[in-house]
Amino acid sequence: CGGSQTFGLVIDLNALFKGRFCCFPTDPLGDVETWSESVDKVLSCKAGQIAFREFLKSEYSEENILFWLDCEEYKKIKTVPEMISSANRIYSEFVQTEAPRQINIDCSTRESITNNISKPTLTSFDTAQKHIYSLLARDCYPRFLKSDIYQGLLRRNDSR
Repeated sequence: CGGSQTFGLVIDLNALFKGRFCCFPTDPLGDVETWSESVDKVLSCKAGQIAFREFLKSEYSEENILFWLDCEEYKKIKTVPEMISSANRIYSEFVQTEAPRQINIDCSTRESITNNISKPTLTSFDTAQKHIYSLLARDCYPRFLKSDIYQGLLRRNDSR
């Protein structure tokens, strides 16, 4: 019985990562073991982000990693028009009340972003991002390490 579950999970994991790493010179899942060291190890690795995102999807909290990743990209913006456009997209997708992927942040943080969205800066989302990072690290990450997704990837790596 347990064998068929593992087999099904490996197939799902293969489908999950299929075609996403064609340009990588080394196996993108080679550092799966290091993901247990910290949430930063997971977030700093493309394969880790994908696996963590799939786990969060299963918990109906995928918006957290999507927001965190978008904030990381936002901080790299070089032009004001791009910053304004990106800030408004992030705001309407994640921050505003009733946003399609509304993140769980306190009222004062949401209000501060709302009041300043017309003149965004590269630090506009920092407080919210720190809060979401803390939520990911404290609540989601420990469950991810125990999840079938992560455990399946570990077993897949061990069997090579």
